Amino acid sequence: MDKKALRRQISALKRELTEEQIRYASRNLTRQFLAHPLYTQAKSIYAYLSYNQEVRTEALISAALQDGKRVAVPKVFGEEMRFLWIDESSVIETGYKGIPEPTAGEIAHDPEALVLMPGLAFDPSGRRMGYGGGFYDRFLAAEPHPTIALCYEFQLLDALPTEEHDIPVDAVLTAPFKEEES
Repeated sequence: MDKKALRRQISALKRELTEEQIRYASRNLTRQFLAHPLYTQAKSIYAYLSYNQEVRTEALISAALQDGKRVAVPKVFGEEMRFLWIDESSVIETGYKGIPEPTAGEIAHDPEALVLMPGLAFDPSGRRMGYGGGFYDRFLAAEPHPTIALCYEFQLLDALPTEEHDIPVDAVLTAPFKEEES
């Protein structure tokens, strides 16, 4: 299956998730993330702010701040994505393509920061299929970092079509979502 068709298929599956299913899987993934060695060793986290049916990151960000880690989230400037430091009082508004972004903040610079990678699909070897904008691949090509991804079970595929510029993640964490009771 080509990337375009695969993006449509995974996007459709994500749209079918209920808020309860998303919260259930997100709690599980947050626990896994906070216990992961990449997290425990990191002084800074470059997270993302959840959008649509993505794994929820609010609790993860709050826990990282409570653990004394610095947290930055992405903001798009034209064709470039930069991470801006945030704290509990940061103002967040709708930004690029409706994705939440901080309105202001100092540009983060920690070469060892752990980057939390969003995406539509992943495979066990860390290959990632993003949303098609290339922002994370361009960022990581310019500034290599340790990376980790959180995904629902159906987003973890046996293999993914990749291109030379696609940068794999170091670890992929996955969780089932709770089936709705009928």
